[in-house]
Amino acid sequence: MARKSKIPTDMSALFNSTSGTLAQITAKTNSLTILSDIVRQICPDLPEDAWKIANFKGKSLVIEVNSAVWSQRLQFERMNICHELTQVTENQFNQIEIKITPYRTKVPEKTVLPDAISSTISKATATQLLAVAKNAPEGLRKKIEKLAAHANK
Repeated sequence: MARKSKIPTDMSALFNSTSGTLAQITAKTNSLTILSDIVRQICPDLPEDAWKIANFKGKSLVIEVNSAVWSQRLQFERMNICHELTQVTENQFNQIEIKITPYRTKVPEKTVLPDAISSTISKATATQLLAVAKNAPEGLRKKIEKLAAHANK
């Protein structure tokens, strides 16, 4: 059995190789960086945390934004971005796809509705609700009175 060489492998040779998984990851990362620079130059007013280059597939670049407002902003610049993409990537990418993926916050586990209501309804509001309830239909009247009962106990 042959012994393994104990000579360390040059990392630059791994990074600069043209085949293999690491080379593909490096090429894709470099491409995504170039594409994000294009979007950043065309839309400098977009905040860093409002969008990201998610992926590319086929001839399409996928941009994820966290709100419809920023999506609309990119829609206005769609043609400029596509034109620049076509020039820089030598027609490798000529379309963009904009997806909205809103940032979601965690909802507190224990939200008690009566406490929330009592902290927002004053006694004056409760008396106004009771005045409205007098002229309301029976089912609605009971619900309004129940709501007014939560005011500043």
